[in-house]
Amino acid sequence: MIKAAVNLLVSFIVVVLVYSTNEACAAADQLEEVMKEQSKARQQEKIKALQRQEQIDNLKRDQQSSQSQRELERIKQMKPEPAQAHQPQAGQTQQRLDQLRNDQQLQQLQTDQQINRIQREADPLRQQQQIENLQRQQRIDSLQDQIRRNQTQQDLDRLRQQQNNLPVR
Repeated sequence: MIKAAVNLLVSFIVVVLVYSTNEACAAADQLEEVMKEQSKARQQEKIKALQRQEQIDNLKRDQQSSQSQRELERIKQMKPEPAQAHQPQAGQTQQRLDQLRNDQQLQQLQTDQQINRIQREADPLRQQQQIENLQRQQRIDSLQDQIRRNQTQQDLDRLRQQQNNLPVR
């Protein structure tokens, strides 16, 4: 009877050890799976952060390109002074060009500030929304700048036409 009790006790201990070992293996497998998921989530977050940074860099490049294009357009529009009879109109046109240049510089400073705010944003989703809003606003501003440049160019062309039609003294 004691032998049977000892065998039963040994069998029970073996079953408990096997069950504990299986539970430990299952727990280790679960822990490994959780660690893999966390690693994958960290990698995805790093990729998203890099993509956001790339978008911000693209915004900066687009802004610099737009500023360069505006400057080029401004330089193209700067021509020698028209005839004396058209000095008041030329002066007004020059003032408009100067105002456009000042507005563009102000706009660039405001965009720089927005980009700095976006870069400090902690929430990735909010940061992405702000990037998209800034890109949309830049497209609108670019179209408005193009309209103003076209209007100013038309004014300059009209002044040149008037200058060419003046009788020679």
